Amino acid sequence: MLRNLLQNTNKFGSNNIKIKRYLANNSNVTKRICIVGAGPAGFYAAQNILKQMQDVKVDVIDKLPVPFGLVRFGVAPDHPEVKNVINTFTKTAGNERFSFYGNVALGKDVSLKDLRERYHIILLTYGADQDRRLGIENESQANVLSARNFVAWYNGLPGAENLNPDLSGKTVTIVGQGNVAVDVARMLLSPIDELKKTDITSYALDYLANSKVEQVYLVGRRGPLQVAFTIKELREMLRLPNVTTHWRPEDFQGISDVVDKLARPRKRLTELMLKSLSEQKPKIETKKQFLPIFLRSPKQLKDQNLLFTINEMQQDKAVATTLEESLPADLVLRSIGYKSSCADNELCFDAKAGLVPNIHGRVLKDVNDKTSVDQGLYTAGWLGTGPTGVILTTMNVAFSVAKSICDDIQAKKINMEETKAGLEDILKDKPYVTWQGWEKIDAEEIKRGDLVSKPREKIVKIEEMLKVAGV
Repeated sequence: MLRNLLQNTNKFGSNNIKIKRYLANNSNVTKRICIVGAGPAGFYAAQNILKQMQDVKVDVIDKLPVPFGLVRFGVAPDHPEVKNVINTFTKTAGNERFSFYGNVALGKDVSLKDLRERYHIILLTYGADQDRRLGIENESQANVLSARNFVAWYNGLPGAENLNPDLSGKTVTIVGQGNVAVDVARMLLSPIDELKKTDITSYALDYLANSKVEQVYLVGRRGPLQVAFTIKELREMLRLPNVTTHWRPEDFQGISDVVDKLARPRKRLTELMLKSLSEQKPKIETKKQFLPIFLRSPKQLKDQNLLFTINEMQQDKAVATTLEESLPADLVLRSIGYKSSCADNELCFDAKAGLVPNIHGRVLKDVNDKTSVDQGLYTAGWLGTGPTGVILTTMNVAFSVAKSICDDIQAKKINMEETKAGLEDILKDKPYVTWQGWEKIDAEEIKRGDLVSKPREKIVKIEEMLKVAGV
């Protein structure tokens, strides 16, 4: 009866969590899995595990009170179609064998030891929360920021609201040529009226409305054939109204000779760059400019000028020459990659690579021992692979790791006989957010967005989130 009640409920009611707990505790569920991290990797893994195994209960914890990780805090506000995966994740959360515990941090509120005692299996998917530094002189100047933090600022990640980037200068130099770098460039150059229609935070919208930025350099250490951004992001930049994209012809010497030998995705991207180059006018006619530059490695920052070493390509590697070039940089944004942090001292962690070493998702016992795995401990997402690929890549890896988990269970590689208690006892005095609490936050954000003709107005203070969730 209770199962039918849950299935026929159109909207989660206040008693839903009690119903789910009753069903989970009074069915044939015997196996308990904890996923640390409620981003795409965590949800995709949960989806696959719940589908493949009917006697498993999955608890997902996250250090933030709200779910979805980089889908909420990393995807650009003007890419709402990418955020549609939230609908899939929400469906997964509706499974009676799924529970969400927000505002619960590994290494702070619970330890890896705590989780081992309370779950048969632990899957770590808490992502990459640090950015790689340039390693140049004066990098700590106030006009040097992380692109990761800039994205977090305009996307409303709690704690990033006070970044207050100085946009009073005309020039921003972005070091790096991945999709994050292009996203940031687009946000800096997009018409403010278009951004008003997105879920960008109101404080970021105010800053961008008053921005004096006119030129955005996108600088990479290698050539056009090695850029990390994708064709979709480049097309969007080329179509920005009242923005001129200006390429340096010398960066493309010899490129047209090798286009036909490239793999199809790289070929199409290179052809688009060459087409844009061939169509550009000798004189820039717009106030706002997007300026990609290749074969440059940052060397030194002095006031509002960034000195670069000029490189040349040798065997697909960028090799420094003795030549240099200085570019104006009222604001510098570094975007040369992310890395993860070690959330718990008991976790095997490769500090140099910035990830958890693993074999097909199975966490190693020791960084230097590639054969011995820590039974029952797994990782997926950027924590296990490094910051690579798009959401589809993350999905495929998460599904693969989920299969590894299910295979290990079926092969009886993990002791599943002992009854595990889950988290509720250890969290009884901790203000945590359930899925129903998140739904209250979600509804409130949409309500606030309606008042200003936006999809949502994100709540950025954790204390306010907890209050809205009723914690």
